[in-house]
Amino acid sequence: MLVRDAMSTMVLTIGPAHTLRQAARLMAARRVGAAVVLDADTSLGILTERDVLVSLGLGQNPDTETAGTHTTTDVVFAAPSWTLEEAADAMSHGGFRHLIVMDGNEPTGIVSVRDIIRCWAPSRQQAPTLTA
Repeated sequence: MLVRDAMSTMVLTIGPAHTLRQAARLMAARRVGAAVVLDADTSLGILTERDVLVSLGLGQNPDTETAGTHTTTDVVFAAPSWTLEEAADAMSHGGFRHLIVMDGNEPTGIVSVRDIIRCWAPSRQQAPTLTA
């Protein structure tokens, strides 16, 4: 199975000046765990729910902290033609849970560990019954 089969094509794009609270609201409303951060010079980065959580844990103010300050810019990108194994390997080696999927110069999706697990897990027909 390929990344294009598993990825979410719903790409939330924000600017570096968005506050962390604004970013968190947008991610929550769209039920996504990451946003692509586009800078004016078209450089790409990623802001994840973990980045927001770390900032809050440090006691930083989500109304003044900006996405640009917490964006990961050293990003590993996936191609839609990658296998899920290649994506999982990149995530495992890099220690992250999201990959921006690029088709040419455009972000066309995001693939997460959860997306890969959904594809690899057997169909859920009936939950097993636990007995004591």
